Parts: sequence; structure tokens; C-alpha cells
Amino acid sequence: MADVKKVLVLPGDGIGPEVMTQVRRIMGWLEDAGKVKFEVTEGLLGGAAIDATGGPMPDETLTAAKASDAVLLGAVGGPKWDDLPFDIKPERGLLGIRKELGLFANLRPAVVFDALAEASTLKLDVVKGLDIMIVRELTGGIYFGQPRGIETLPDGTRKGLNSLVYTTPEITRIGKVAMDLAMKRGKKVCSVDKANVLECTVLWREEMIKLQQEQYPEIELSHMYVDNASMQLVRNPKQFDVMVTTNMFGDILSDTAAMLTGSLGMLPSASLGDADANGKRYALYEPVHGSAPDIAGQNLANPLATILSFTMMLRYSFDMMAEADLIEQAIQTVLNAGIRTGDIMQEGATKVGTVEMGDAVLKEMDALAKG
Repeated sequence: MADVKKVLVLPGDGIGPEVMTQVRRIMGWLEDAGKVKFEVTEGLLGGAAIDATGGPMPDETLTAAKASDAVLLGAVGGPKWDDLPFDIKPERGLLGIRKELGLFANLRPAVVFDALAEASTLKLDVVKGLDIMIVRELTGGIYFGQPRGIETLPDGTRKGLNSLVYTTPEITRIGKVAMDLAMKRGKKVCSVDKANVLECTVLWREEMIKLQQEQYPEIELSHMYVDNASMQLVRNPKQFDVMVTTNMFGDILSDTAAMLTGSLGMLPSASLGDADANGKRYALYEPVHGSAPDIAGQNLANPLATILSFTMMLRYSFDMMAEADLIEQAIQTVLNAGIRTGDIMQEGATKVGTVEMGDAVLKEMDALAKG
């Protein structure tokens, strides 16, 4: 009997429902192949939730997320909701579910498929074969530290304040995520900080060193200041395997790494929480791209980032490595065959829509399964 996995699907806004439909087709393929049984619940988040309930994260969505083994999100946001107050904008739903589930580790792979290497703005020899994993601490640091705010001083001038704060447990737990990942990859971790001027990241570096020495002696741990790391990502990105860093630095560096690949439409992500006593951890998977409302409903969106987010779910939540490999190999074959959506279109390639890209991936999965 196939293993049952509980998945909460949040199609969201814009192109979210379209790309999610293609993932649901792949889930169905895996079920038909007898690999797994998905118990899928669909919920509301972001603008779709605002339209239906008045808020970006309904209680029902959070309850369903906590009852699921993993959450898969399409996209949130769009100009339709731009004029709403800050605390009820669609993006607050995403931030809210991350907070409520305790999703402290953001995994952002930057992988360059050979067929798309020329789409990068960098030279081919710099990016071809690139495979980096950036691990960003997601719930601490300067984005959440206290005190914070804007105040008016007695002389009438105004002062803005944000606090960069990390504790030993926060640093250690994100370090463990990075080093556990590296143990399954190249056993290299580069910890990025600004320890030459920020005491908080002096602590960050010290705790990373302690963690590596005490628990991960096989890991080759290096350190780099964030300004140098940003330069090295565009100078020689293949020197990196796993990078781990603070919330704000990770926010910046992961977007830099994303553009090495040539298209946001190809990039997945995962946000993970702590494992409980039974080994279960909350997890949310989502494509890096936005909701792209200008092309929504027109069969133009690239579903591959959402499909690749699903393969991350298979790997990190369900330990289904062979199935994830199969889907990723199918995508590679499709790209090698010159099949492209508009965002990754190249001269001489065949342009297809969202549904047709899903068709192509499924066809290759069939071929690979038959050997």
C-alpha cells in the first residue's frame, strides 16, 4: 500500500493557480505509478484569501498547514491589493504562515541547467554546471530584532532604529541545517558574515566554528565577509557549495545567486522548521518568482519553478530521492530538447505555454519510467 503524504496546496494569486495545476498533474502521475498517495487539502493565502475572507491568512489555512506534512505555495500578491493597509497586504499572509510554523531555514538553490547556461548574463564558463545552495536564517536578525521603529527626538529630528540580534541557539540551528545539507553534497560550507564590524556576526562566526569542530569535523568550513561574498558570487560562483548566512545577508545574496541562472522562472525554494521529537518538521515550498498578474490566465507562465519546489518537497519532507531525481531528469531532457516557455525562450527553441510544458515533462517522466 502506497505511503500517504498530507499536503496543503495554496495556489495563491496571479499565475499561482496555473502553475500549481501542473504540479497536481505530476502528483497524480506519482500516485498512478504507485509511488505514493497524496492526501491534498487546498487552502487560501494572500490576495485570494483577502477577497474571500477579508484577511491574508485565514485561521483555517493555518490549521490545515499544521495538520499537513508539507505546504506547497504558488504565489501571493499583485497590484489589485496595493492600496490595502500594510498589515493586511497579501504578503503578510506569507510572512504570517512562516512565523506561525516556525520556518527558520530558507533553502534557495541556484542551479544552472546546461541547456539554459547561455541565458545567464555571465560568461558561459563561469556559470555552466553551477549548483549552489544558499541557506538563509529566516526568523531572526535585523528584520525581527528589538528595539526597532522610528521616533522623533526632542530637537525635532527623526531617528530610525533596527536591531541586529542573534542568540547561540538561533545560530546553531541554522548552522546544523547547512552542515547537514553539505554532508549530502560537497561537504563544504561557507559562512557569510560581517565580523570585521558587527559584533553580532562575530558571535555568528564563533558559534559556526564551534559547531563544526564539535559536530561536523568532516565539513570544510570557511568564512567570508558579505561584501566579498557578493563579489565572489559573480566572479567565481562555482567555488561555493553551501552558503549559510543571516536573514538580511541571505535575502540579498540569494537574489544575486538567482540571477546567475538567467531566469527567476526556474528557481524553487524551501522554508523549514525545527524537527519535533518524532522527526517531523513543518515545511513550506514555493517558487521564487512572483505572481506575475500581467500574464495570469493566459497559459504563458513557466511552471518549472513550482515543479522544482515540489521536488524539494519530495527530498526534504518525504525522503523520496528517486522520484525527485526522475522529475528533475525529465525537466533537463525537456530543456535539452529546446522546449521553452516565453521567459526562457531562446533562438531556435520551441515556444510553449504552461500546459504544454507540463505535458512535455509528464511525457519524459513516462519515457524515463519505462527505461
